[in-house]
Amino acid sequence: MKQILKYRIKILLIAFTIFPMIVCAQKPTRVGTTVANFLEIGYGTAGCSMGDAQVSLSNDVSSMYWNPAGLARLKSSQVMFVTQPWIADMNTSFTAVGIVLPNIGTFGAGVILMDYGQMEVTTMAMQEGTGEMFTPKDMAIYVSYARNLVDWFSFGVSGKFINSSIWHLSATALAFDMGVIIKTPFFSPNDKNEDGMSIGMSISNYGTTLKYDGLDLLNPIDVAPSEAGNYKDASGQFRLQEWELPLIFRIGISVTPIKTDQHEVILTVDALHPNNNGESVNVGGQYSFSIPTFGKIILRGGYKALFMDNSRYGLTLGFGVQSNLLFNTALKFEYAYRDIGELGNVNSFGISLLF
Repeated sequence: MKQILKYRIKILLIAFTIFPMIVCAQKPTRVGTTVANFLEIGYGTAGCSMGDAQVSLSNDVSSMYWNPAGLARLKSSQVMFVTQPWIADMNTSFTAVGIVLPNIGTFGAGVILMDYGQMEVTTMAMQEGTGEMFTPKDMAIYVSYARNLVDWFSFGVSGKFINSSIWHLSATALAFDMGVIIKTPFFSPNDKNEDGMSIGMSISNYGTTLKYDGLDLLNPIDVAPSEAGNYKDASGQFRLQEWELPLIFRIGISVTPIKTDQHEVILTVDALHPNNNGESVNVGGQYSFSIPTFGKIILRGGYKALFMDNSRYGLTLGFGVQSNLLFNTALKFEYAYRDIGELGNVNSFGISLLF
């Protein structure tokens, strides 16, 4: 027991050492150097309403986005659907399912869709438009697995297939996410590990590069315009550069200062280190009130991208209502509001079935 306690203390010291190093890191030098940035938006209504501070707290199927280790904390299987209208008439959605298999682990699958809306086809010769329309789209398909190795340590991994299409061009990539969650007795209001401080770490979007290819890159070339012959309309193709995915390292802690039969308060903070921007900190809080025989009501709030230069993010708010049904099932509705400065604000709506 003493050996385990020493091990947890070492982990805690490492976490608090890394936190200030991340927050005080140098200014970004690679802004705008990645592709498939829809993977950075944030998916899962609970997490979005808490300033995206979820790496140590996630415990529903949206964990496959924030930290796949959180899937191991599911108490029952779950299906979730989230719709999230984005800026400039874009729309995103997240659909996922997690199946809990006792003594084996939790398996999950999900898909993120990004629809950029209809756009008009233009060319150098017809800059006002050709009359044709196209709809750029991005997609990520997740397959996840997580398990509690012991009651205080969870790990998880997600593999994903990423596809991006723009008219007749498309690109694909393979990536994976992995993470851990460590439960400690520190700051527990009742001396239970499950209500003590949690430490979470994850790395997202580690994988191959994206390179667009397709019919739109084909172009006839006259390699010798000053000579007669069969050079005109020779088949040629543009070669595009390969682009990296937005790699994100997250580390965070969460505590539960108040825990009773009916009331629970959780505070959480995450530090982020992306490969395409400066480091930042997300903070969030959650209050839940349990109602016997009915379910619970949850209020959430947070702030995203603290300490980031020229951040457009700000205050986040949200709530959730969970209603208990027959046969140990429950229905949950959640809402999230996010402020994006001069770009306006966005809303997320989620519905889940627990079974």
